[in-house]
Amino acid sequence: MSNMIASLYNIRLLDELAEKTTIIHNLHPLVKVLTTCLYLIITVSFNKYELSGLLPLFFYPVIVMALADIPVVPLLKRMIVVSPFIIGIGLFNPLFDHDPVVILPWMQISGGWISFFSILTKGVLTILAALLLIATTGMTRIAAALGMMRIPKVFILQLILTYRYISVLIEEVGRTVRAYSLRSRGEKGIRFSDWGSLTGQLLIRTLERAQRVYYSMCCRGFTGEYNAGSEKRIRTGDILYFAGWSLYFVVVRYFNIPATIGSLITGVGR
Repeated sequence: MSNMIASLYNIRLLDELAEKTTIIHNLHPLVKVLTTCLYLIITVSFNKYELSGLLPLFFYPVIVMALADIPVVPLLKRMIVVSPFIIGIGLFNPLFDHDPVVILPWMQISGGWISFFSILTKGVLTILAALLLIATTGMTRIAAALGMMRIPKVFILQLILTYRYISVLIEEVGRTVRAYSLRSRGEKGIRFSDWGSLTGQLLIRTLERAQRVYYSMCCRGFTGEYNAGSEKRIRTGDILYFAGWSLYFVVVRYFNIPATIGSLITGVGR
């Protein structure tokens, strides 16, 4: 049961962080969404063997976290939850890709390990950017920005309702697990033979709860469209924010900054 409470806290923590009034929070949500989208596109566009070129992209989440006063530990905990999926994607690369890649004149490593760490780095960067977008904007303002981008309303509605009511599903799971534990004293966890019946009960309870939520929304004027409200106009600072980061992302993409710095240092040393 404590895990359920912790899950609810983790979901609501991002909404609480989005209520701050820092310089990043005050930016227009459309600008932040476009900046994040560009960041994701640039990150995944790197070649599978380009690892050093990805390192300068860490400046974006680090600077945003510092300016927005976002704690690092909660974000890292959420990344740890997703990390097994990222590791699973590139886990077999070292087994099938044995072509040597020169790291230094005296050091070589198989291309499989390079591609594995490249996938891992890309996963960390993309997840971190998505979490920062939610923590500095909030899902409601993100929905408003998506509407301004002419994203289909059906997609926006599914996104906002899934995010908003995932906590309702967690509460139903918590009640089901608590009722099971009260009726089976001395049992540690749920017996395998009871998984099917509990899953069926959870499905029925979820459908009934969803129906009640829908009726409540209709009583409050819901007509099939989610009204995210109106946003303020884009200001000069918002444009400069997007333009500055866009220029930096393009420079990082087409110029390997760590390799260039290393060449300069090596040339000075000689």
